[in-house]
This record gives sequence, C-alpha cells and structure tokens, in this order.
Amino acid sequence: MSNKDTCEIYCYDEEKVNRIQGELQKEDISSVAQLFKALAEENRAKISYALSQDGELCVCDVANIIGSTVATASHHLRTLHKQGVVKFRKEGKLAFYSLDDEHIKQLILIALVHKNEEKANV
Repeated sequence: MSNKDTCEIYCYDEEKVNRIQGELQKEDISSVAQLFKALAEENRAKISYALSQDGELCVCDVANIIGSTVATASHHLRTLHKQGVVKFRKEGKLAFYSLDDEHIKQLILIALVHKNEEKANV
C-alpha cells in the first residue's frame, strides 16, 4: 500500500465514529455478509440470476442452465435456501425454486448495472 491510499496521520471524527458504531450494533450486519457470501459463488449467482429472469424453475431446469448435474444444482439450491435467498415448493415429484422476494432480484440486477457502468467507465 502506498501513502496515496491511506491517511498519513492518525485522526478520526469521534462523533461520527460513535454514531456509526451505535448504528452497527442495531443492525444484523453478519446476516448481510452471509447473504452476499451465498451469492458470491459463481454457480449460485447464476442460479439467482436465472430465477430473477423466470421467476420459478425446477431443479432440472437449473442444472441445465448452469451446466451441472442435478445433484450439484440441488446442493447450490439448498445453500441458497438455507441463506434465505430462494424458497421452494413441491409439485408431485418435482421441486420448484423461486427467489425468496423481490429484494434478491433487485440486488442481482443492481450488481449487474454496477458492473456494466464500471466497464463503460474504463
């Protein structure tokens, strides 16, 4: 790290630091980190994107979309379900998955917009 990207002297705004620390204690930031961790794996991100495009897919659809076995797709879907990203329902012998709510879709689409803006600014 060079001196250009860090403070050259140690000082801080005590009021601002105390206020933000107080806010952090009120929020469940660790669950936010877990959500992003669940989406950080490429196949799980692909699955989440696919569900944001279609609304509901069965495990076999998901496996074909990400180019994996049904067992691998199922594993990723279980992880996403455990983290509250997706929900599922059974219909006979089929298991259908969808995003837990509209906020997950918005997170994915906002991240894509951000990356596209970043590419455009290079």
